Amino acid sequence: MQKHALLAVTLFALLFSGCSSKKYFEPANTFSASSVSHSYGSSIVEVSREGGTLKNGQYLAKSGVHKITLGEGYRFLNENNRYVLATNTQGILRVIDKKTGKSVNDIVMNVPVVSASVRGSMIAYVLNSNTFGVYSLSSKSKIIENRSEKVFAIDTRAASPMFIENLVVLPMLDGKLVIINVADTSSAKVVYISSETIFNNVIYLGRMQNTMIAASPKRLITLGGAGRLEYKANISEVAINAGRIYVFSKEGKIIALNSNLDEVASKKFKFAHFAGASAFGGRVYALDQQGSLIVLNPALTKFKVYDVGAVSEAVFMSGSKLYKDGDLIDLSKLGYE
Repeated sequence: MQKHALLAVTLFALLFSGCSSKKYFEPANTFSASSVSHSYGSSIVEVSREGGTLKNGQYLAKSGVHKITLGEGYRFLNENNRYVLATNTQGILRVIDKKTGKSVNDIVMNVPVVSASVRGSMIAYVLNSNTFGVYSLSSKSKIIENRSEKVFAIDTRAASPMFIENLVVLPMLDGKLVIINVADTSSAKVVYISSETIFNNVIYLGRMQNTMIAASPKRLITLGGAGRLEYKANISEVAINAGRIYVFSKEGKIIALNSNLDEVASKKFKFAHFAGASAFGGRVYALDQQGSLIVLNPALTKFKVYDVGAVSEAVFMSGSKLYKDGDLIDLSKLGYE
């Protein structure tokens, strides 16, 4: 009994000391952002790379908050000018017409959908089984579907497929990109970003002019005129703006890279843990989990910190908009001086 009691006390002491030793970002001065914040009438229950599913069954995206109801048990994936894509845990990919707000197609995948994008009549998707495919809405059939290597754990920040002219780039769950020509699906090009065994899915996929940018939690690569370039970091988030790539690290560091992935500027915020980030309109934004919203200039030499309250639910940050705990914060009205 004494041994058991001693073990319990030891474990409790270790647990308590571990919790109490956790450090948080504590800025010297903060400012209020209440004047540029207002409620949008709901709150986020689940977030994707392209937006969030709201508690009232509707969704928000980069284009704003929408009144369309996704359906019970469905979560938002993506949208374009005509369609909304949603999915449920049973592996149904729902296509909703924006004009009518009604489903025009419920595609049975049988496996949960991780990410998807739509252009014209084409839907590119990645499933939880690390299966990728392209579906035609006009013919109501799969143009191609293949399964990649099995994965056991993924980062929740899964990137969405991207269309580039006749090509579709699929961000896989095992750290690679699959590039398919939809006009000729007989062959595919594979680009490896990193080869970690777990939490290695592609978390960011974007373009900067003619350069494609992709990142896993450990590595960022670019594919363009200079060929393949890479940058290693513990990546929390990535944002691009005005010819710069901003990497937000898990150590609280913000790094500005040029198109050659050379570091041109950096700023460290001790003990910061970023819950969201963005770069837009000559400003760089980073939200710490404890509620400090950091606004910086592009050179990362000037910054101002706003207190917006600790993050208690999923947040969505895109461009000049931050959706947090039921409030919409207009970032464009917050300065760094």
